[in-house]
Amino acid sequence: MNSVSDLSSLAGSSVVVVGGGFGGLSTACYLADAGADVTLLEKNEQLGGRASRLERDGFRFDMGPSWYLMPDVFEDFFGQFDRTPSDYYELTRLDPHYRIFFKDGDRVDMVPDLERNRETFESYEPGAGEKFDDYLRKSEKNYEIGMEHFVYTDRTTLSDFADWNVMKNARGLSLVGSMQDHVERYFQHPKLQQIMQYTLVFLGGAPNNTPALYNLMSHVDFNMGVYYPEGGLGGVVDGIVAVAEELGVEFHVDSPVSEIRGREGAFVTRTEGGSEFYSDYVVSDADYRHTEMELLPEHKRQYDENYWDSRTYAPSAYLLYLGVEGDVPSLEHHTLVLPTDWDDHFETIFDDPAWPGDPAYYLCVPSKTDDTVAPEGHSNLFVLVPIAAGLEDTPEQRERYRNLVLDDIAEHTGEDLRDRIVLEESFCVNDFADRYNSTQGTALGLAHTLRQTALLRPPHHSEKMPGLYFTGSFTTPGIGVPMCLISGQLTAEEMAERAD
Repeated sequence: MNSVSDLSSLAGSSVVVVGGGFGGLSTACYLADAGADVTLLEKNEQLGGRASRLERDGFRFDMGPSWYLMPDVFEDFFGQFDRTPSDYYELTRLDPHYRIFFKDGDRVDMVPDLERNRETFESYEPGAGEKFDDYLRKSEKNYEIGMEHFVYTDRTTLSDFADWNVMKNARGLSLVGSMQDHVERYFQHPKLQQIMQYTLVFLGGAPNNTPALYNLMSHVDFNMGVYYPEGGLGGVVDGIVAVAEELGVEFHVDSPVSEIRGREGAFVTRTEGGSEFYSDYVVSDADYRHTEMELLPEHKRQYDENYWDSRTYAPSAYLLYLGVEGDVPSLEHHTLVLPTDWDDHFETIFDDPAWPGDPAYYLCVPSKTDDTVAPEGHSNLFVLVPIAAGLEDTPEQRERYRNLVLDDIAEHTGEDLRDRIVLEESFCVNDFADRYNSTQGTALGLAHTLRQTALLRPPHHSEKMPGLYFTGSFTTPGIGVPMCLISGQLTAEEMAERAD
């Protein structure tokens, strides 16, 4: 278990946390456990942030994150409060971890059995089985060192990186270059490169703009495994909320914040309903830009509109939530459908924003594992297509894209869903912006590009408004449910350090 800094200096203080995503929930737990009086205000009708749930006509969908990766991070989080994940939900290891349909007609499964995966790699490229082992050894080393020295430890200045202990442990880590450069050193076959890079979608990056350090995700994928938590990711939210309530956190849902004013020791946080909450500190898990530009007085903002316009945002997404009659035998719990050349899709996200004509996308069918998410005789399925943040999102465009995606699924997976859909909802750029106050409708936050990693991300503390702190996917360590849980710890630690 990672060692958490002494948070006792926060005992007896009062804190308002704005936003009930994983970052806000995590921060609230650490602060309450330290003896602070914590009130969390959530804009929407349910907690979990982007891990909202859609329940209708006997179907239950995880609206956002659906992969349970890095189980060690969840074990560590619950362990900090003398609990375990199994106190709140059970895990099922998926087999296969996921299926990939390539659009040239090829299909491959990645499974818990490393020997079978090794054989799969060898079948595509002579010598790739041995390179697979080499790659995973490097990935595991990067994971172990990276998590200890660069994820659970917040390094906010260049001098932090110049520390001898850091430099010693960083030797041999893939700290420079892109994921594309790194993967090409091991594998020449484009399909093997894609298999090693698909997780970049969850980091909000592309192979040519994501730091090579993130090859550590292959250790997460192949060695640690892919799981399904009881109740889906919403069940994980329920577990963390239960911990927070046991620690004394007070929750207010349907409480969108309209204004944050004051100073350390004398903050006033106002909601759109006219309620006022007084506290010594405020922590925002809301979108960082929204917090600064919409909730703070102008003279208390660290960044202006030009700064936010110059950032690279992780993709938004076009999502279809589908209740379908019958089974979908060609699909697994997690299924990826990939063009054999996905460069064009990434270009439409980061270089020349447009709706991709030949999309790479993800299908999730939790009813393969969990019979409570759909009525008997039906399948629960959602489709996620990563698209550029800020795209024009109109009903006409959604309808055109719906038809394109359903045609593509039928052509490349063999599952024609069109005449079997009994429930359908879409979610896209405008919905991310409206529901989550998300800048440009990003689905994830600030992308993990080479220029937006580690100390190059916005800080956990406000440099203009002492006592105001930030947590979640815009801060370190970054995007993804495990990273946001860790962000909550880093925020609490920085608060305690500054309170001493």
